[in-house]
Amino acid sequence: MPEVEISKSVLVDIAATTIGGIQGTEVAPAPMNMGEVLRNQSGARKPRALRVTRDGNSVSVDVGLNVDFGQNLVALSRQVQRAVSENIELMTGLRVSAVNVTVQGVCVPAVTAAPRTQATGSAS
Repeated sequence: MPEVEISKSVLVDIAATTIGGIQGTEVAPAPMNMGEVLRNQSGARKPRALRVTRDGNSVSVDVGLNVDFGQNLVALSRQVQRAVSENIELMTGLRVSAVNVTVQGVCVPAVTAAPRTQATGSAS
């Protein structure tokens, strides 16, 4: 039976797509070093805090997340770990040894100011 090679970028895309489907989470942008800001202006894919390491048939995933304010961080992190592990194993047949989640930021929803109403009344 011929050997099928699975690209690391495919594994990263599976993990990113899985995380994108979990409400209240997003993969955090990767921290940039000095000088990278100008190089990344070309409109290419923005670097993300998502790394996949493969050793034979074993895969480990390290991901940095931004989480919506008010979410249970432990429960959400476990959900991400379980979903990423299951999807990579189901789609590729590779064994996931670890999914390491780091919450890097909390997204606070934008507050929209309620329109002010002026009280119009006369004092009696």
